[in-house]
Amino acid sequence: METRALGDITIARAIEMTIAFEATAFFPDTSVEDWTPHIAELSPHHYVPDTGMLLFPVQSYVVRTPHYNILIDTCIGNDKDHSHRPDWHMRTDDSYIKALTTQGLSPKDIDYVMCTHLHADHIGWNTKMIDGRWVPTFPNAKYVISRRDFEEANAPNQPEHRMAQLQDSLLPIVEAGQAELVGHDFAIGDEIALQPTPGHTPDHLAISLESKGQNAVMSGDLMHSPIQCQYPEWRAWPDWDPEMARATRRAFLEQYCETDVLICTAHFPLPSAGRVIHSGNAFRFVYDEDQW
Repeated sequence: METRALGDITIARAIEMTIAFEATAFFPDTSVEDWTPHIAELSPHHYVPDTGMLLFPVQSYVVRTPHYNILIDTCIGNDKDHSHRPDWHMRTDDSYIKALTTQGLSPKDIDYVMCTHLHADHIGWNTKMIDGRWVPTFPNAKYVISRRDFEEANAPNQPEHRMAQLQDSLLPIVEAGQAELVGHDFAIGDEIALQPTPGHTPDHLAISLESKGQNAVMSGDLMHSPIQCQYPEWRAWPDWDPEMARATRRAFLEQYCETDVLICTAHFPLPSAGRVIHSGNAFRFVYDEDQW
């Protein structure tokens, strides 16, 4: 797992797996014809021309400040009931934890787990199964969770799979006294702050990093594909409020366009990090491959 420096901070990735979705299903307002002009630029790492499938890495970012080890999002996890997604269902693969050990970290070394939002592929390793019960995977960590998103996840009449995620990946954290339900004013020292980016979920959060005048932002799922820089209006099917997500995405792209801020995305093809530049009336994502 390679690392890069941001002032006194280091950033690394812990990759769990790659998942696939049909492009026109994940972006339900698009057609095959919409994707055709972009096949060359997106293939082979993000779009598979023969099948029309999009490939998304599922990963966490490991952020180490001079004082804390911080994990941003926790992927899918093991032993979780995802019967509606066979490739996620009841996994028994410890490669994610092994990816942390390549950085010299064990689960007990993590001081904070920060959740950009509470979808299953971002909270799965919050917990692990021990002797028939769910316990926090990171026993010494505070789990930073949006209070509003948690309240939404804990609301009645949720779909069955959402209730399962609440029971196996969120409530055990609360019961263990390790959940820190926060508003937008939460920060870790001078280096880590929250940026509200609602739409994908009611209170989706981006996470800003700053050290010695160098800046990065973890964008979570406010955009899933580099194609959404060119077409910020393309909605992803999991978006809670598509109109809000569109407005948030465009505002985020405008904010960081033509700046030196490193954008670290959740699901863009590796290396998943880069910068945003203008492209006509929209934007383009430029990967940071030379430095990471």
